[in-house]
Amino acid sequence: MSDLVGDARAWSPDAQEAARLLGVSALVEGRDRVEVAALFKVSVKAVDNWWAKWQAGGRDALLSRPRGRRVGEHQVLSEAEQAAVRQAVLDHIPSDLGLSGQLWTRGQIGELIFKLYGVRFTEPGVGKYLKRWGLSFQRPDKRAVEQDPEAVRLWHEGTWPAIRARAKAENGEVLFADQVGIRSDQVTGRTWGAKGRTPVVRRTGNRFSVNAMSAISTRGRMHFMVFTESFDAKVMCRFLARIVRHFDRKIHLIVDRHSAHRSKTVRDWLADHNDEIELHFLPSYSPELNPDELVNADLKRSLPHTHRARSQAELAAETRRFFHRRQRQPHIVRGYFGGPHVRYVLDENPLSF
Repeated sequence: MSDLVGDARAWSPDAQEAARLLGVSALVEGRDRVEVAALFKVSVKAVDNWWAKWQAGGRDALLSRPRGRRVGEHQVLSEAEQAAVRQAVLDHIPSDLGLSGQLWTRGQIGELIFKLYGVRFTEPGVGKYLKRWGLSFQRPDKRAVEQDPEAVRLWHEGTWPAIRARAKAENGEVLFADQVGIRSDQVTGRTWGAKGRTPVVRRTGNRFSVNAMSAISTRGRMHFMVFTESFDAKVMCRFLARIVRHFDRKIHLIVDRHSAHRSKTVRDWLADHNDEIELHFLPSYSPELNPDELVNADLKRSLPHTHRARSQAELAAETRRFFHRRQRQPHIVRGYFGGPHVRYVLDENPLSF
């Protein structure tokens, strides 16, 4: 199928057939041909060919072989058809394929099967296939729609390896940093209670918050600062000054694209300390690439297990205790780099530095 581009070249004939059926269905529902081509990783010419075949011969013209089970095949869907449905579920959300919603349910997958092959399944029947396919019902990771996949690819394949190589050549130190806000009325996690009666967590009506900035390395080092004012360029410069005092070599600090990080105030401060520290920016809307985000999540999980703060000073003290505790636990700090989306830091740099 020469019109296929990118990942679609590796598709089986049945997966290609499924793409044709779903692509024409999307065109019938009013989706733009360029949009459909991008969605199914094919050329616009391929989409035009699908449409021409459908207009000339209907649904049958899009099939790659006669439908129906082979002799001796006892499953309602053939193995190839199952593979095509499984791949569609893994590669797309329901709304991509003319269905409603963004999350797959057994009912939605049943609708997809009917749309492709005209066969109706009960939800338990769909569930049996899902189990056979090695799929499970999971809480999905969230990604900002503004995230640029190409920028993420360039980070993995170009930017990050270059930062790592420079730091190694300079005998420098790489740190990942992020800021976090903690509120007094924040409740995370779960607790036990009687069935049918939601447990109540009592908290003060006097709401207050503190902020923190932390930085971690693959060696298990952690540096932090807790503050009560809003995070801005002046706070960022203060944090940078605190970090450089702890090192006798150049620091490569990786942060997100927060406006304070890119402000003129910070740029001017960095220009005066160019031999001591350099900032590098993650792709926009990509917090999952920053292992220090896992520090923030750990902090928010841990605080409710200590006594509930009744003032801003107590909340700041609890937050500092958390960071001091983690500083004495470098194995936990190193463990933040083992998360599925940040493991690339260790995979590309097994010796750490």
